[in-house]
Amino acid sequence: MLAVATVLAGCGTATSAQPSPQGPGVLSVNNALPPTPGGEVGSASSEFASTAELSVWSKLSDTEKDLDRIAKLDVNATAKGSLYLEPKASTWFDGFRGPFVYQELAGNIVMYARVKVEGKKGAKPQRKFSLGGLMARVPNSNDKPYWMSVTTGTADESGQVEVKYTQNGSSKPQELAVKSGWVELVLARVGRAAAALYREQGGAWKVGRRWPSELPEVLQWGMTAYTDWDSYNTLKKDATKANAKQIKGKPDLKMTVDFVRFLRPKLPDYADPLNTASVSDEALIKVLTPAGA
Repeated sequence: MLAVATVLAGCGTATSAQPSPQGPGVLSVNNALPPTPGGEVGSASSEFASTAELSVWSKLSDTEKDLDRIAKLDVNATAKGSLYLEPKASTWFDGFRGPFVYQELAGNIVMYARVKVEGKKGAKPQRKFSLGGLMARVPNSNDKPYWMSVTTGTADESGQVEVKYTQNGSSKPQELAVKSGWVELVLARVGRAAAALYREQGGAWKVGRRWPSELPEVLQWGMTAYTDWDSYNTLKKDATKANAKQIKGKPDLKMTVDFVRFLRPKLPDYADPLNTASVSDEALIKVLTPAGA
């Protein structure tokens, strides 16, 4: 397995410093190219039309001998033509671990999905920090957790997208308002940047966050859903003890995933994805979202 010693360069955001003759050039929207489907990465994509598609996805609880915090997981059964995931009380924050279903993939990646997160008895989860969506994680990083995610649902309040980067067990989340219902999500690594994008149904793509990163070549790319942070009570300050037992709690989340598609992003050498004067949000959106999406 690849070493994790130089996994991330930090958790800061993009800069807007103007490019100079010695620095990066400007990538115009016209010159920005959408990611390419197909190939080795494209073959990892899932439309969730058949129960057999679940077999290519690994559960973190199986591969790294963790607790199984998934109450229900199926494909084309509970929700026709979709993956369905219902978590037990769980969370992904700092050193805390939750459900994760993934594939290991190498290189620059665009992970694109359409998801819907609901409460068990209503359109919105009622328990705080009940979120579901996409995640990319450094394998075997339990001792020094490294991962990034873009999820939707209820954070400190309902109707939010949360973008989160965790470095060495320290999470830096940010919440953004979003309408309930189906949401399209992108989580990507391109060059020296990682990024999270989202789009409400019928809306326009938005950049949730850019992060500087030096991620290892191989990451676990997949789906997560977790719920009911309040039931952790006194264990909120002790991730080690919390990870060792299943919190009964009051889980209130169900996630439906219409599809997950993997693509390869293209970025010219002269473009700096961490510099918004070099790669604007509009250009980055074109680089990280499929043509026609």
